[in-house]
Amino acid sequence: MWSEAINEYLDYLLIERGMAQNTINAYRRDLKQYATIMTAKKVTDPVDVDIEAIYDYLAVLWRDKLASTTIARKIACLRGFYDHLHAKGQIKNNPVAKLDAIKRKQSLPQVLSEQEVDKLLSAPNGDYLGLRDKAMLEVLYATGMRVSEMLSLDIGDIELDAGFVRCRGKGDKERIVPLGNIAKKALEDYLALSRPKLLKKKNNAYFLNNRGDRLSRVGFWKLIKAYTKEAGITKDVSPHTLRHSFATHLLKNGADLRTVQELLGHADIATTQLYTHLSQSRIRQVYREAHPRSVKRENTDI
Repeated sequence: MWSEAINEYLDYLLIERGMAQNTINAYRRDLKQYATIMTAKKVTDPVDVDIEAIYDYLAVLWRDKLASTTIARKIACLRGFYDHLHAKGQIKNNPVAKLDAIKRKQSLPQVLSEQEVDKLLSAPNGDYLGLRDKAMLEVLYATGMRVSEMLSLDIGDIELDAGFVRCRGKGDKERIVPLGNIAKKALEDYLALSRPKLLKKKNNAYFLNNRGDRLSRVGFWKLIKAYTKEAGITKDVSPHTLRHSFATHLLKNGADLRTVQELLGHADIATTQLYTHLSQSRIRQVYREAHPRSVKRENTDI
């Protein structure tokens, strides 16, 4: 049970959260150590852990005289692990939540420039698999959906004539997200030329793999890594990168924060504020255009 839960959580961090591989490797070591200690205490399932077991685990870390920063990382890892189990409905309460939170500097996810997005979205070729991949990439960038939300789409969730996607996010909350014309065209090509070749059995899933089943998160992650390399992009790109780029580019081009919050499906606008890191040149441009005394006036009559 430990191995299955840990691997599923690490896949989530890699594919949904877009965490760096070094961070994933550190979390893997932390969680395996934690699972070994819990198993030695006859706790064979992560859902059976309580706060007392967490204190026993911390006692081992303190006994080994680990640095406070290392212990902080391990606690953060556990908090995220149990938050994930709680979000999936596997536990009622996070046993780590009662520990004092340790504040850490929040790092920004990777973001692509608009030119890099163009290169990435142009990478798939024109065969039937390329048409499918092109459609998925266009949808992610056009809507800012999480990859899990996109891959869970069924036939009927996308209204091409009306130009919107019916998306089910966290907590099974539904939101309506508009589609741009380029994404609509890519989806039309996929439905007409690609999906019929992939459909080998009755399946209501929108995006299919070679076996005719719903495409998995790991499968899509491998695709986006391959297209990133093909596009000549050196940044560490994940499906989350397109979501982050979607929000950043909207804000850069004048969208308001509340609208971006709705499009992303964030319950709290504080989460959306992560995406407000505009370039200094853009900030200066907005200031020059908006502030009445921002421009130095020369040759003005007195």
